[in-house]
Amino acid sequence: MQAQVDYMGKYKQVSNKLKKRFLRKPNVAEASEQFSSLSKVFSGQECPQYAGFCCLAQARCEQTLSNNPGEAFALTKAARMFMEAHFNDKYLRCPGFEEHLSAAINCYNHAVRVNIENKQPALAATLCLELGNALRNLNKSAEALTYYQRAAELQYQNPLDCLNSLDLMASCLIAISDYDGALTLYTEMTYLAQERGVGSSVGSRPIGAFCDILARCEINRVLLLMLLQPTPQRIRPEHAKTLENYSWEPPDDSIPATCLSEELYLLLQSVVISCQSRDISSLKLLQSDIGCHLNGEQKSVLQLILQDMMYG
Repeated sequence: MQAQVDYMGKYKQVSNKLKKRFLRKPNVAEASEQFSSLSKVFSGQECPQYAGFCCLAQARCEQTLSNNPGEAFALTKAARMFMEAHFNDKYLRCPGFEEHLSAAINCYNHAVRVNIENKQPALAATLCLELGNALRNLNKSAEALTYYQRAAELQYQNPLDCLNSLDLMASCLIAISDYDGALTLYTEMTYLAQERGVGSSVGSRPIGAFCDILARCEINRVLLLMLLQPTPQRIRPEHAKTLENYSWEPPDDSIPATCLSEELYLLLQSVVISCQSRDISSLKLLQSDIGCHLNGEQKSVLQLILQDMMYG
């Protein structure tokens, strides 16, 4: 920050203009513009935390003017400035109490509430996803989970967006080792994709993005079932039916996963059979063969399965 310019003095000067005086009404609109200009100056001087405070002051001005979109915009900008300040502190390894992160989360939550009140659920869901992604990048998957869930609830009328948020939510559950919760969520995603995807497809089979989501859910469900190894007494009927599709001799009418390629289905079937027979050497060979069909998260789950068989 340039030492020869008293920016904090300018902030106080603008704030003083908002004080009520006898027979004189403060010019709130002018103050809002000045706070906005000052926030840009602070941002340019690489002081995002001070820019965030100016954006908060701007949001209060917009609230006074009953300008809900302007208030939501200023709150969002403040949240991003505080989040940037937190990432800067983390990069520089500055000790602290994560006060900038707390301020960012409060601003995001306030902006989400204002957007919902303004009947803008899509914008509110976008902010929830933005905050969830930031928390996930900070290795705070448990905290991110809440915001992904809120985004999914706001996006229920848009099935693909909702499924994407649920997928992020399931990834957080896997990251915090809640494999049973992730399995349940992937099952719910399967039902939702089947229900909402059929309407946009030919016949009764989902196509396009819905088919890709179903294939991903199928792979994740099979791998999580192999990791959890539920007993016959505790396994849910829908999960038992999934495993039946990958048994030694599946029924002719249930060659299952219509959204999976034949090669991938056979590889998954081999994984299930190797796990059920505790054949570690076969599973190690399959790990390289099926790896090109899996994403990083699925490869990690498969590695956990192998470790559990070796050392469990």
